[in-house]
Amino acid sequence: MKDALETTMKDCSVISNSNMADDRHIRIVPESPEERLTDKQFVDYHEYRKNLLSYLLQMGKNREQAQGYSAYTIYADNYRMVAFDEWVWDRADEYKIPPTQDDASAHLQEIALTDRSQTSKGKIQEALRRYSKWLQHKYGQDKWEFEWSFDGSGKSSAQPQDFLSVEERRQIRQAALNRGSIPNRSGLSAKERKQWDGYVAQLLEKPIENVTEEDWDDIDGWKITSIVWTSLDAGLRPVEVGRARTSWVDTDNDVLRIPRQESSKNDGNWTVSITERTSTALERWMVERDMYDRYDDTDKLWLTYRGNPYSSQSLGRLLRRLCDDAEIDIENRQMSWYAIRHSVGTYMTKERDLAATKAQLRHKSAKTTMKYDQVPVEDRQDALDKMG
Repeated sequence: MKDALETTMKDCSVISNSNMADDRHIRIVPESPEERLTDKQFVDYHEYRKNLLSYLLQMGKNREQAQGYSAYTIYADNYRMVAFDEWVWDRADEYKIPPTQDDASAHLQEIALTDRSQTSKGKIQEALRRYSKWLQHKYGQDKWEFEWSFDGSGKSSAQPQDFLSVEERRQIRQAALNRGSIPNRSGLSAKERKQWDGYVAQLLEKPIENVTEEDWDDIDGWKITSIVWTSLDAGLRPVEVGRARTSWVDTDNDVLRIPRQESSKNDGNWTVSITERTSTALERWMVERDMYDRYDDTDKLWLTYRGNPYSSQSLGRLLRRLCDDAEIDIENRQMSWYAIRHSVGTYMTKERDLAATKAQLRHKSAKTTMKYDQVPVEDRQDALDKMG
């Protein structure tokens, strides 16, 4: 059957970009995955990859200008993308497409801890980023973001993405405190107004019959504050913000309890410390959360106003807005949600040790935590001064 398929698909078994001087032919399904797929899976995967490669060659570089990558670039990336797909199948113990942010993050995490050269790691990361472009176009996925940043030229070693300084963390915390609001009173039904009047009365510690419209103006919402403050403490990955549930929150003990099945990239349960301020913000948010209909049938801790879990893209936009509010210059900086996580790792290591960082960031391997063992230059200079 496979031979028959290859015969009928002969004319489209390779893709080429005839406009390129290289005119290099690109095999849609290389031999390695071809041998492990069933006939139906082969047909499905062939069509999937033909669309992927065509997009990258025709408009992957700049969709608005219909500018694609060179055949030379995609010829090399083709095998890296296929190797990633096969890795995903091995991880899931089944054929599945398309891959997700979780898959990409876990794959690059594994690659980061190998003995491959920095150049090799960088090229794999670039291939994944190009793959992500098509998934955004085809499936509406969010742009993939990674904890690691490699230089494909081999000029530098792997480093965490950009992170917030101590002062910037304080500024972001304050900016988050100033963001958020409760619904506009005039836009609610009589029943909803009564419920929110009760909420406002509780916060202001006054009888419900004495609540006025002006009182509503004095009340800010706690959702954004609780998301940002919790992430500043726990270094939550974007996927963990999306997965977070009310059952994680233990404000009596000022911790998050993340169970095994929800613990991104890990096999064990995690108990993560949070500050008393953050615990209070979460406590306030939990009360406010019950007022919104979109949470009626879910235990998700946070949802967007559309009722969807937060994504890396939406969280990235939120952080950049907070940076604008705090007047933090982010030009020429990779300011994704991971900047918060990396600030936790960097300063937890500085203030305590790698063991504390490993526990707080929920790393499965100590090798992952080692990337935060980067003592700032000024601290090293201070140490030399003290050494005499």
